[in-house]
Amino acid sequence: MSLVIAFCGKDRSFMAGDRREICFRGDDLCTRTLEDELYSGRIKSKEALHERARELGIELWIHDDRCKAWEEEGILIGQVSERDGLSARSRKLHVSCGHFVITEVLDGRKKEVARGCASRFIVLGNRTTQDIAHRCIRSHWKETGGTPADALRIIILAMEEAASLTPSVSATYTLVQTMAKTWLPPIG
Repeated sequence: MSLVIAFCGKDRSFMAGDRREICFRGDDLCTRTLEDELYSGRIKSKEALHERARELGIELWIHDDRCKAWEEEGILIGQVSERDGLSARSRKLHVSCGHFVITEVLDGRKKEVARGCASRFIVLGNRTTQDIAHRCIRSHWKETGGTPADALRIIILAMEEAASLTPSVSATYTLVQTMAKTWLPPIG
């Protein structure tokens, strides 16, 4: 799991998703230990992640070419996923102007877990990346709101800050926007 952050506005919506994919192979207990240390924020750099993987005897592959945010027919879509042995879980965010929906797929079963309306930020990711993004939002978004440009600036700031603080997020990211007010039907 990495970071997808969106702003659902009334007339314009934005979404960014990092491009990092991390694959582990090794002993289940050691892999869980490494994942816990990574996703809790205890591992602070890519070099430290590689070193800790070596210490635990875990093979590690890091790629920065996975697209986690895209646009389809005016709807912004972002997805984060994780695997735990044979179990797989993904969370998907659909955003248009005025509306958003979050769905979760766990072991092939899809269900809608949240639905909301405009003028809010939505964050998907692990504990550390969510904390970083929410801290940026709290620090820079006014209680009375802001402009679409303000929301975009906060998204970019959150992506850059997360990439500098945890190796679970790449420095490169995909940024998409929409001005479409597409209805989002019930999912799942």
